[in-house]
Amino acid sequence: MNIFMEPWPWYISGILITGVMALLLWGNKSFGVSGNFRTLCTLCGANKKASFFKFDWRAQRWNLWVMVGTILGGFIGANFLSNDSAVSINESSVEKLQQIGATDAGKAYLPEFLFGTEALTEPKSLALLIIGGFLVGFGARYAGGCTSGHAISGLSNLQLPSLLAVMGFFIGGLVMVHLIFPILF
Repeated sequence: MNIFMEPWPWYISGILITGVMALLLWGNKSFGVSGNFRTLCTLCGANKKASFFKFDWRAQRWNLWVMVGTILGGFIGANFLSNDSAVSINESSVEKLQQIGATDAGKAYLPEFLFGTEALTEPKSLALLIIGGFLVGFGARYAGGCTSGHAISGLSNLQLPSLLAVMGFFIGGLVMVHLIFPILF
């Protein structure tokens, strides 16, 4: 059995995340992905258009390496350390998803009807992707960070705003999946 081809137990991942968080705390840094987007926008000239992007991006240079590592790690994990790209989903969930058009539920990581190239030519799917992207970006800005920043960094620092934000993320996700998503499809 190759340990790299099987999902790692939660306690191994937990220890690794704890180690990363300890290093970040030791270096007086905080983790979050949405900060990388701000830095990238600044590098591309957004600081000439909006005051939000006027900051010392060089102080966040280290965080760009986190982003590069995330992309490389995802690529290596998906292409060299995975048996397949299917996500284990409960059979009743697979049946419900197939009823609304996700014929590849339980067989692929991303549903083709939402993220396939054909979805980009279908107005409904394209509108959902654009509106969803806008809402995620707005929500991350309004909440003062993204899910990874609040759930990993904020909670490990015992920050009450992060606890409230994470609760809001989960409530919003549940409302989306159980109430809004079935109406849309």
